[in-house]
Amino acid sequence: MANKNSATLCVELEKGAGKPGSVVKSVNPVKSKISECRVYRIRWLILFLFVLYSMANGMQWIQYSIIADVVTKYYSVSNFAVDLTSVIYMFTYIILIFPGSWALDKLGLRKAVLLGAFGTCFGSIVKLFSVHPTLFYVTFIGQTIVAISQVFILSVPARLAAVWFGPSEVSLACSIGVFGNQVGIAAGFLFPPTIVAPSENPDVVGARLQLMFNIVAAFTGILLVLLLIFFKDAPELPPSPAQAAQRACEPSGFGSSIKRLFMNPAYVLLLFSYGINVGVFYAISTLLNDVILGYFPGRQQDAGQIGLVIVIAGMVGSILCGIILDRTHKFKETTLVLYFLSLAGMILFTFTLGSGYLEVVYFTSGVVGFFMTGYLPVGFEFATELTYPEPEGTSSGMLNASAQIFGIAFTMFARLILNTFGDLWSNLSLCAALVVGAGMTTIIKCDLRRQTEQVKNLPRPAV
Repeated sequence: MANKNSATLCVELEKGAGKPGSVVKSVNPVKSKISECRVYRIRWLILFLFVLYSMANGMQWIQYSIIADVVTKYYSVSNFAVDLTSVIYMFTYIILIFPGSWALDKLGLRKAVLLGAFGTCFGSIVKLFSVHPTLFYVTFIGQTIVAISQVFILSVPARLAAVWFGPSEVSLACSIGVFGNQVGIAAGFLFPPTIVAPSENPDVVGARLQLMFNIVAAFTGILLVLLLIFFKDAPELPPSPAQAAQRACEPSGFGSSIKRLFMNPAYVLLLFSYGINVGVFYAISTLLNDVILGYFPGRQQDAGQIGLVIVIAGMVGSILCGIILDRTHKFKETTLVLYFLSLAGMILFTFTLGSGYLEVVYFTSGVVGFFMTGYLPVGFEFATELTYPEPEGTSSGMLNASAQIFGIAFTMFARLILNTFGDLWSNLSLCAALVVGAGMTTIIKCDLRRQTEQVKNLPRPAV
């Protein structure tokens, strides 16, 4: 295999390169060898299947916390035990980030995704046998298996986008990949309160839980079959000059890649600032039921629907930010603006909770979701730019690990403050964390290495 110095120079051969079926030829500036770059129509099917797969896993993250009042009563467990069904997602990811990133790097997209899909399906099936007031431990085992499987999800969007999509659509593709997990979280906010409404009759609650588990298990099973049939690893030809150059690099080993990431000051700053922002989002989502019911007793469905608004607004933000990045390539500027607007939205949410108007809370929650969730794919893409040509799955995997660590810390700390001093001080402590993260983002040195590679390999006129 050629070494890193043999990066290819792509020359557009057909009008509309980057469209389905377009082919780009590239000339090696060192050895004058010919290779090709091409995007394939099947890339959209691959992305769509990943979105569904990510959705199937993400919908189970908040599945218990959003109906915490029902779960604690039915299983006779504490709020802390229910919080752990969310925290276990973060904890297992932290433990498994290195083997998960290694698997994505060494096994490829298909095998890694199939491992995650099988685990998600198996964990969902385990939950089918947990519907009894004494079997909370069984449902927690199922949740843990599903949580372990997410290690093969969260790092994939940036990698999938780079492997399958051309330079004019890679940020949008990454945003859509993140969008899948957000759709799942939205479903997790919406369906449990709708299906598992409070009841004084344990048999009624048990039947509703069983229905919810049946639906999820059936969905994950069908999806596993579809992935086995249709999901592919990588296209025969690279979709972009940067991907072609990355393929030409000799593998340097997973450990060496991790070492280089930690020696990159800009990436380390992003690692912490990203973790703070997303960790705050995790804490808000986990404690949302208790916070909303504290102001609006008996409005469990509204708590779920407010969570849904947060995620839907975030999905819109993700897609818009992906489009903006593809058109402007202003990675640091976009990241910084989103960070400060996330902070502003969080402050607005904090001081309007006590207004007494649910409509106001819906609106401010949407503002928080739009900017805070919209930040997710921007962080992935910014990391890819700062660390190119390191594997995208490794750089984004480390970002996710940071988010899980901060998510656990912020959830536990915010729960303590919430129980001791109330939601105002709990939310203000999260705002203070966002101030620190915004400051870190400000001093990141903007070294867009992938963009530099693309510019270096700008097309020559076809002859």
